[in-house]
Amino acid sequence: MSDVIDNKAHHRFELEVEGYLAIEHYRLDGNSITFEHTEVPKELGGKGVGSKLVQGALDQVRAAGLKLIPQCPFVKAWIEKHPDYQDLVER
Repeated sequence: MSDVIDNKAHHRFELEVEGYLAIEHYRLDGNSITFEHTEVPKELGGKGVGSKLVQGALDQVRAAGLKLIPQCPFVKAWIEKHPDYQDLVER
């Protein structure tokens, strides 16, 4: 798997795996970032690609000092399972 890339022009994080592109769509508003929707091609299902995408994106959110609004159900569930990322959620 390659690294997660922030494609700012398209407002999404991207992870290319086996020639397919997994995407985390976001909306940036000041110091808050809303993760709106996660897309993982069916060909990559069950390989942990969504988790790697979310973790890589959240690491970049942390490095940028942003707060997260997890609108996407996949991201909400992922954060619930990884308490070390819960501090990023905007309260």
